[in-house]
Amino acid sequence: MLELNAIQSGYGETRVIHGLDLTVREGTVHALLGRNGVGKSTTLKTIIGHLRPMAGKILLDGASIGGKAPHQVSRMGVAYVPETRDVFGALSVKENLELAGRLAPANPSWTIERVIDFFPNLGNRMSNGGHELSGGEQQMLAIGRALMTEPRILLLDEPTEGLAPIIIQQIFSKLKDLKAEGLTILLVEQNFNFAAGLADEISLVGRGQCVWHGTAAELAADSDTHQKWLGV
Repeated sequence: MLELNAIQSGYGETRVIHGLDLTVREGTVHALLGRNGVGKSTTLKTIIGHLRPMAGKILLDGASIGGKAPHQVSRMGVAYVPETRDVFGALSVKENLELAGRLAPANPSWTIERVIDFFPNLGNRMSNGGHELSGGEQQMLAIGRALMTEPRILLLDEPTEGLAPIIIQQIFSKLKDLKAEGLTILLVEQNFNFAAGLADEISLVGRGQCVWHGTAAELAADSDTHQKWLGV
C-alpha cells in the first residue's frame, strides 16, 4: 500500500533521513523502531506532508504523494496522530471530532457515535474542551479524530508516550481491534513490547536509513541486532 523509495528529508539544510526505503503492506501493522533522533518521526511527517521530501518517492497504491499538502494526503486516505497529539484545546471533544469528519468521504463508516462506542471514556466528555482531558483521553481523542477521516492507513507516532500502564493497555487493545478490522497501521514506538505485540513486520531505523527488517519474533531472537540498533 505504502512505499518509500530512497527518501531524503529533514529540517532546513539539515538532513535527518538519508535514502530511507520502506514498504508497508495493506492490512498489516508495521512498526518503525530505533533510538531517539534517528528519523522515525521525521519519516511520518514527510509521509503526511508536514515536511517536503528532498529526494526520493512516496507512493500510495502506486500514486505519488510526496510533497503534497497534508490535507491532500489526508483526503487520499492517510491519517496521522502526532506524538504531541495536537487536539484543539479550545474546542470540545465533539467539535474536535466534527472538524475531522469534514475530511471524510460521503457515507463514512466512522461516525461520532462509533468513536464514542470505540472509546467509551470520551462519551462523558463530549462537551469538555480538549485542554480539560487527561493525557490518555487526549490520545483517545487524537486517534478517534484520525479515524473520523475514514483512513485507509493510520500513522501513529509514540501513542504510549507519557501514559499510565492501564491506559497503555487500553490503547493496545483498541489498536488490536483496528488491526483485526484490517486497517493498515504504521507505528512509531519506543515501547518494544507494545510494538512487538501489535506488529506483523518491524523495520529498524538507524542513521536515517532502514537497517533491518523482519518480524517481532526474529528481532527478539537476534540479540546482536536488538542491542546494536535499540540498546542504550
